Amino acid sequence: MRTLAEDTSPEAERVLIELWRRATPARKFSVVLDTTRSVQEFMLSGLRERHPDDSPARRRRRFAEWWLGPELAGRVYGEDTDDSNGS
Repeated sequence: MRTLAEDTSPEAERVLIELWRRATPARKFSVVLDTTRSVQEFMLSGLRERHPDDSPARRRRRFAEWWLGPELAGRVYGEDTDDSNGS
């Protein structure tokens, strides 16, 4: 039997699926929220590393462009006047 993830055994996947089935909606939401926050922290860490001289406002804008996409970030934050525009 093939699993959804190549590095996961069928038994491990079966256990994981059963745990998700038994989890309450609140528990599932908590896991998703924690994962989302972790991804955002990794993204911010990468932005700080690649653009150490950015102001906090510029870093927020770069994050918004990455997280929301340039079009929605522009609608939320207004036009980007920085010449480096996400680079």
